[in-house]
Amino acid sequence: MRDKEDERVDNSRRTWLIATTVAGGIGGVATVVPFVSSFAPSEKAKAAGAPVEVDISNLKPGDMLTVAWRGKPVWILNRTDEMLADVQKADKELADPHTDHPFSMPLPEYCNNEFRSRAEHKNILVVVAVCTHLGCTPTQRFQEGPQANLPDDWPGGFLCPCHGSTYDLDGRVFKNKPAPQNLDIPPYMFTSDHSVVIGRDEKGEA
Repeated sequence: MRDKEDERVDNSRRTWLIATTVAGGIGGVATVVPFVSSFAPSEKAKAAGAPVEVDISNLKPGDMLTVAWRGKPVWILNRTDEMLADVQKADKELADPHTDHPFSMPLPEYCNNEFRSRAEHKNILVVVAVCTHLGCTPTQRFQEGPQANLPDDWPGGFLCPCHGSTYDLDGRVFKNKPAPQNLDIPPYMFTSDHSVVIGRDEKGEA
């Protein structure tokens, strides 16, 4: 028979073994949790795809501002009445005046009109500033008439400096240019007369 001293030694060993195993398990959990959490998207990554709300209260007629959405530049242009008239002048010179062949996202239903904008704010153009040829950012050329690298009957719009593609003040590409499609119109909505959200509309987030 085993004496009491042997039993005490065995119990002591058993207690030590359990404690060591539990501590090791806790350590393992502590090691695994940060590793697993590294797969979750960072706040920066989530923000990159999140809707962007923009204050346009200081955007005067004829002015344009650029904001970032999903890592791309987006223009918000407050078009004057003259600019809207220039849009209509350009129709016959465009490759796809009705955006029947959108680029990387469908044209929102509420922008399926001659000004590619919401009817209640037809002067405000919201457009992704990425050339549909090779992804350069076009530059504004709002002035009408002859000027460098543009036709003499230029109605105003945008010129891509990389390969010469031109777009009207709706972001629609002109005929016979390297760019095959119009600039994208992202989902957007107005939360007030002076605030627009890019990346979200009545159907939810893009």
